Amino acid sequence: MGKLYLVPTPIGNLEDITFRAIRILKEVDAVLAEDTRTTVKLFQKFEIQNKLIAHHLNNEHKTVERIVEEIESGLTYALVSDAGTPAISDPGFLLVRACVDRGIEVDCLPGATAFVPALVNSGFPCEKFVYEGFLPTKKGRQTRILQIAEESRTVVLYESPHRIIKCLTQFKEAFDADRKISISREISKKFEETVRGTAEELITHFQNNPIKGEFVVVVSGKSK
Repeated sequence: MGKLYLVPTPIGNLEDITFRAIRILKEVDAVLAEDTRTTVKLFQKFEIQNKLIAHHLNNEHKTVERIVEEIESGLTYALVSDAGTPAISDPGFLLVRACVDRGIEVDCLPGATAFVPALVNSGFPCEKFVYEGFLPTKKGRQTRILQIAEESRTVVLYESPHRIIKCLTQFKEAFDADRKISISREISKKFEETVRGTAEELITHFQNNPIKGEFVVVVSGKSK
């Protein structure tokens, strides 16, 4: 029987990839990629010559069974997302679950994940925290925000550039006025930035500064 490797890729600076990750990407029979156009740039940087197969949210339901059967036949696959660790707000969960259910060995390499540096850099307690991923865009969004408002642990979530002002405005309405928030964007890239303050202060900041990149929002726990 073959094996499935989950290989984290850099979230910005390509130098953040590990030596082991490069070796695995070269040695496996094929690499499953969220977007082959993105992954090919990584391959070119590190002279990786291997077969790339598209594996993303739009096709994973249809391809999981075939991939599992090929691994059972002896092939080894690596799964990568566009950036970070597969299955963390990216495709991968369905394939991992199917492999586990069929007794296939799954090996997740340690590596880049955007929320970890943002959490540590926030200055908020890290020994216990809640990872929310992306908030619902419509149905259920307000319910989740009200739950976060009552959460005593640090909360980490992702938000898109075109919704960050809306997100902060909803936080302002639901949170205590002095609740602290830390926002990191463009982590490990040229214009990396971390801004800290209340929801109102951060709204002012982003109304007066360019809103670009991927955002990681870290919310301090509610004071007891």
